[in-house]
Amino acid sequence: MSYVCAPIPMRPSRTITDAIRRRLSRKRGNVFLRADFEDLGGYDQVGRCLRNLVKDGSLLKIGYGLYVRAKTSALTGEIVPTKSLPDLAREALARLDVPIVLTKAEIDYRDDLSTQVPTGRRIGVRGRISRKISLRNAEISYERVSLSCGDPAPFTCSSQAQRRRGLGQS
Repeated sequence: MSYVCAPIPMRPSRTITDAIRRRLSRKRGNVFLRADFEDLGGYDQVGRCLRNLVKDGSLLKIGYGLYVRAKTSALTGEIVPTKSLPDLAREALARLDVPIVLTKAEIDYRDDLSTQVPTGRRIGVRGRISRKISLRNAEISYERVSLSCGDPAPFTCSSQAQRRRGLGQS
C-alpha cells in the first residue's frame, strides 16, 4: 500500500494590509477614512498599513485620516488621484457630515453676475471647520456661508439675476 503525499495548499496570508486591500476593492467612492478600517486592528497597526499603501501608490493621503484612491498617470508616470482635488474634498466633507453649500463666487457665476469661473478650491460650508485638505501644493480653503432671514438660499437664483433675465416680471 503506497501513500502519495499531495502538497497541502497553503492559506493565503491574512495580514491587515491584505484585509484593507480587499475592503478598498469592495468599497464604492474614492475617499476613505481611517475609521473605515478600525475594526481590522489597532490604531497604530492600521496607520502603518495605510502608510505602506500610500508608499506603494495604492492610496494618497489628503488630510488627517483621509485617504483617496490613486492611479499611475499615463502621461507622467507619477501617482495621481482618480478624481480632481475639489471633487475629492467635497466627497470627504460629505463623509464627515459637513454641510456643503455654494460659495458667493459660484452663486455669482451661476446667476450670470460674474464671468469669472470659480476654481473649485474654495468650498462653501455652514458652520466652522478646521480640517486641512490638501494634495502636494494644492490646498482647499473654506468659505463660511451663513443665511440670514432675508437672504435667498444659496441654491436658488438671486432676484437680481431673475430681473436681468426677465424672469421676475409678472
